[in-house]
Amino acid sequence: MNTVRRGAAALAAAAVVLGTGAALPAAATPSPSASAGTAPVGPYGTSDPTYDGVWRQSLAFLAQRGTGFQPADQSVDWLLGQQCADGSFSSYRADATKPCDAKTMRDTNATALAVQALAAVRRQYADPEKVTTAVDAGTDWLRSAQNKDGGWGYTPGGGPSDANSTSVIIGALAAAGVKPVEFTSAEGRTPYDALLTFALPCSDKDGAGAFAYQPDKNGTLLANADATAAATLAGLGKSIVSSKARPAQPPTCEDPAKPTADRAALNGASYLAKALATTGHLMAPPMPGATDTTAKPDIGNTADAVVALAAAGASKEAEPALEWLETNSASWAKESGPAAYAQLILAARAMDTDPREFGTADLVEQLNALGPAPKTPDTSTASTSEDEGGFDVWWIIGIGMVVGVGIGFLVSGRKK
Repeated sequence: MNTVRRGAAALAAAAVVLGTGAALPAAATPSPSASAGTAPVGPYGTSDPTYDGVWRQSLAFLAQRGTGFQPADQSVDWLLGQQCADGSFSSYRADATKPCDAKTMRDTNATALAVQALAAVRRQYADPEKVTTAVDAGTDWLRSAQNKDGGWGYTPGGGPSDANSTSVIIGALAAAGVKPVEFTSAEGRTPYDALLTFALPCSDKDGAGAFAYQPDKNGTLLANADATAAATLAGLGKSIVSSKARPAQPPTCEDPAKPTADRAALNGASYLAKALATTGHLMAPPMPGATDTTAKPDIGNTADAVVALAAAGASKEAEPALEWLETNSASWAKESGPAAYAQLILAARAMDTDPREFGTADLVEQLNALGPAPKTPDTSTASTSEDEGGFDVWWIIGIGMVVGVGIGFLVSGRKK
């Protein structure tokens, strides 16, 4: 889960590989806007939202709720306005006053994260029942988009399942109070059935314990750190808003006679720990057709790996990566915008570190400045219920204490 949506990265790669010459907007292109007065105002960030508008709005909500802030009602209104009548979301709709039709490209990833974000903000929103209706409609649509194998692809309609889409939907269902194991396809397959098909065995020479995004054209599974971070959380039944698991346990890789999702998740944590051990960060391979063919540090997926390791009880193995992020993420976050700040906040949260003192940055202040001013923290309404997105009372109260006394404590360019 990186800050430029995975769908955008996939479309860009496809355009290069297929030679279609499809043009994608530059990151700094001003946001397209609906006619004055025709749609709620409240999106986060100023860059082109075409491929990540709903994703970054939802991620910002989750990070704000994780630090005790409630998004402004106008921000929630904007996200609600992006939903289609059937409960689905697109990556972004420039004119939300026009009904979705058969040509509207639905986005399973955006729908899943929007469901989770709305579940997290509903209790402090002006009209909680309206949000509940939206969450239920989104969940129902995800069920209708589920593939026979129990998983999901990026777009509905029979496309093959992939580890990333299946994982983000598992996390959103769990956070919204829906048991993924009971979310079965017409053939009786669960999301975990699909997830296990992407897991590499511990005997794999290059990717022991990792997850693949999808099998390649020859049916071979190739280790993918991005998919592994997402699937590690999903296999544990957790979402991207996860806290440090206790007691700590060194991640190991084991192949039981009967594979299980939680064992595969721990195997995934083992792979991530090894991938981070040398440099403290993950590397991003060049996009297909790129002129610069050198691999570069992958800051977004490193943040995701930190969350996954912390959730798996491997916080010790994640500490060097978190320290690397504190030192090296500032310019990336400033350039990338709301989703980047949100990812870093969630990584800090997962490791019990104060995102207000993240290296030299106050991530919370920087995120809040990119959208309508949120409501200030109110610990009296903190909740641990699933329909609040699974936030912990200790975190909400703890952040309030940190603000007072300064105690420091923790599209996605999903490259398919």
